Amino acid sequence: MEIRKAHFPGRAPVDSYGGGGFRFAGMSHHGSILCLPSGIHGWDVTSIADLTPGAFARVLEQAGDIEVLLIGTGVELKPLGSELRTLFREAGIKAEPMSTGAAVRTLNVLLSEDRAAAAALIAVD
Repeated sequence: MEIRKAHFPGRAPVDSYGGGGFRFAGMSHHGSILCLPSGIHGWDVTSIADLTPGAFARVLEQAGDIEVLLIGTGVELKPLGSELRTLFREAGIKAEPMSTGAAVRTLNVLLSEDRAAAAALIAVD
């Protein structure tokens, strides 16, 4: 058996969320995800406390292709700390924290409009 890092190589709307994961492109993923121009990646973040600059390394690698980053902070909206706000501003990314549900719905609309949007989504139960 080969175990690989979770990655879907394309952009796809998120069909559903909850139960600790997400469904997209006819597949499911348990845990948090990054929806980026390079595809959908598993993300080792479980709570707002895990949102450090290092957690966004993959996002920053693709900053040139991202105008808006939706950050799903879980069940409730949690504001980003000043360090993260500065990090995204300097990278030219407009970061928008919101609940994970709101981030999923907004991402799907932005993808349907072919916008340069990405999302960092913390899984919820």
